[in-house]
Amino acid sequence: MAAKNSRKLLFLIAEDWYFWSHRLPIAQAAKADGYEVIIATRENEHGRLIEREGFRLIPVSMRRKGRNILHEVSSIIELIRVYREEKPDIVHHVAMKPVLYGTLAARLTGVPFVVNALAGLGHIFTANGLKTRLIRLIVKASLRFVFNCPHSAVILQNYEDMEKLQRECNLRKEMLALIRGSGVDLDRYYPLPKSNNNAPVVLLPSRMLWEKGVSEFLEAAKILQDEGVRARFALIGRIDPDSPSAITAGQLEQWNESGTIEWWGFSDDMPSVFAQADIVCLPTFYGEGIPKVLIEAAACGCPIVATDIPGCREVVKDGVNGLLVPVKNAGKLAEALRKLIQDGSVRKAMGERGREIAVNQFSIERVVEQTLGVYSGRIGPLT
Repeated sequence: MAAKNSRKLLFLIAEDWYFWSHRLPIAQAAKADGYEVIIATRENEHGRLIEREGFRLIPVSMRRKGRNILHEVSSIIELIRVYREEKPDIVHHVAMKPVLYGTLAARLTGVPFVVNALAGLGHIFTANGLKTRLIRLIVKASLRFVFNCPHSAVILQNYEDMEKLQRECNLRKEMLALIRGSGVDLDRYYPLPKSNNNAPVVLLPSRMLWEKGVSEFLEAAKILQDEGVRARFALIGRIDPDSPSAITAGQLEQWNESGTIEWWGFSDDMPSVFAQADIVCLPTFYGEGIPKVLIEAAACGCPIVATDIPGCREVVKDGVNGLLVPVKNAGKLAEALRKLIQDGSVRKAMGERGREIAVNQFSIERVVEQTLGVYSGRIGPLT
């Protein structure tokens, strides 16, 4: 049977694990719709899995952490070569560096349509060191160039990021698409009975970065433990040495040995992890889009405590399915956690409402449909 379309779609994503966890359903749907799908990424542990899905994998050397100017120029030249050889009809760039480097390569090679997706504004837009502020000025100037290239669309995950970039990068409204997060598979992420332990488990699931609020989580745990509040506090997630905000394995192991918080390592079976959690906590001050982990937690019926920042408040409705707290405020974080730790009926009610929010607003089918709509030219603020 002839394919419904013969167009070639190329994803450019810095890490293969990020494609697998955040963009796989979109690529699967595009392939089912007749696209030839190519994944250009730094190959690590997910390369074979990507190829088993029927996608062609092109390993590239671009790294998120790269600072060597010669390597960065080499990465751009490599992308130019890939785009020239592959001649994709659509390129979908995900995250800051692929957006900047990929769009330059696309413009130089005449790619017909460019989709630039930012899942939040990240470290560059939240850190305040002198070096970071200088980099931010350069990035903003570069974004003005790449975002305003002809025949392109920009996907953002929350209204506040959209308004900020529209204002600071002079974006045209017609090129913007609002797609709220990466979606959740509601058949895989669903509520399971809790253990009803006397010591509820408070879980922070995230990449292990300081900017995810790990220090505040640790301090809040100490406050509650000193008060005699019975609870377990755990961290789970990927160690990310390529991030300037990375927490080392040694530090995590030291905390685990101290007994204040538990370090559970990394798991690719998050539904089972959420089944062990009575409360999910994300005190992040990172430039989030919409944290996928919060959508998954809500789908699993977990009440959530998160910071009152763009992205988090898209998922967490204060007093409805969780509680919002100020950024970098361990005292307020401890206060919110105490409320949920000590009241199982509130946890249950908030978890049920969270499931409803996930079902009504954040299904993976919704995200896939909207993204394929961008590919086909139906661009605009999607809700």
